[in-house]
Amino acid sequence: MALRWEEPPEGPVLVLLDQTRLPAEEVDLVCTDVPALVEAIRSLAVRGAPLLGLAGAYGIALAAARGFDVDEAAESLAHARPTAVNLAYGVRRAAAAYHAAIRDDADEARAAAAALAEARALHREDAEASDRMAAHGRALLDELLPAGGHRILTHCNTGALVSGGEGTALAVVKAVHRAGQLRRLWVDETRPLLQGARLTAYEAARAGMAYTLLADNAAGSLFAAGEVDAVLIGADRIAADGSVANKVGSYPLAVLARYHHVPFVVVAPTTTVDPATPDGAGIEVEQRPGYEVTDITIPYAPIAGHEAGTGVPVAPLGTQAHNPAFDVTPPELVTAIVTEHGVLSPVTADGVAELCARSRSGNGMMSI
Repeated sequence: MALRWEEPPEGPVLVLLDQTRLPAEEVDLVCTDVPALVEAIRSLAVRGAPLLGLAGAYGIALAAARGFDVDEAAESLAHARPTAVNLAYGVRRAAAAYHAAIRDDADEARAAAAALAEARALHREDAEASDRMAAHGRALLDELLPAGGHRILTHCNTGALVSGGEGTALAVVKAVHRAGQLRRLWVDETRPLLQGARLTAYEAARAGMAYTLLADNAAGSLFAAGEVDAVLIGADRIAADGSVANKVGSYPLAVLARYHHVPFVVVAPTTTVDPATPDGAGIEVEQRPGYEVTDITIPYAPIAGHEAGTGVPVAPLGTQAHNPAFDVTPPELVTAIVTEHGVLSPVTADGVAELCARSRSGNGMMSI
């Protein structure tokens, strides 16, 4: 489990599977306060849009349970990573539950319990959404690729490590695999932090999938050779017009997919849709530190001349690096968006608005 709430005698804690240590070792990171959780979010020990929403909600519950200022915690958590809209969403939901309890004359303990209940509710909702997205995504692929034997290319990590369930795009892949229809999963290494190589390959191996890791800049040759049937990615924010912000490197895959007539499918819960952001230009793209590009980090074991956790320089001293965490794919390059409420295709502003309305009503489905 990537995230769990525990209540030892010394007080409640939020326990995270430290994703910076995978795949070499599975190590828990115990957060006793919000600053520790914020650092875990910024360091990518916990990551992925849906899981960040859960972390934000549980972070509010943690602050309330331990007697810290909930509003300060909310401000700190909501801005820990700017692009992933789910983080702020989770923070808002738990904080709203806390303040509603206070307005109803609840004491601090009952208000903290209300925040925790809301976080747990969001956790259940995310797991259920993951299951529904997997079913909708598999049905879509069967429709788009009736011959079966799918060869799917994915980018970054979108599995159980980013979710309260089996994930987003990788949950679809797992459903295809269980149905015996996965011929090959192509895993982009996803530079510079290698979430594909370290995390998606880790999940694929545990699931017994037929998978192959590839250098990011080798994807084009796979398309040219006709070895890719579909691209499946997740999302960190979807704007009102259907523009999709996802891990940097996603947009070039969309361009390649369009040129080679390959479906480019985004899988994300409706909590990732941000109707307040009108288009892709309005999405704030997080800029990561340059050393992630100029150095190779050795996080697991020391090597000669270097301590574990330090970086080995691969560029000349003083080199400037451009290191955006995300890029934005315009809606015209997206074949479909798969959500827990169904499939949106074509991707238009009107369709996104209808999707949001159905999500708010809590019922109804969309279809391709």
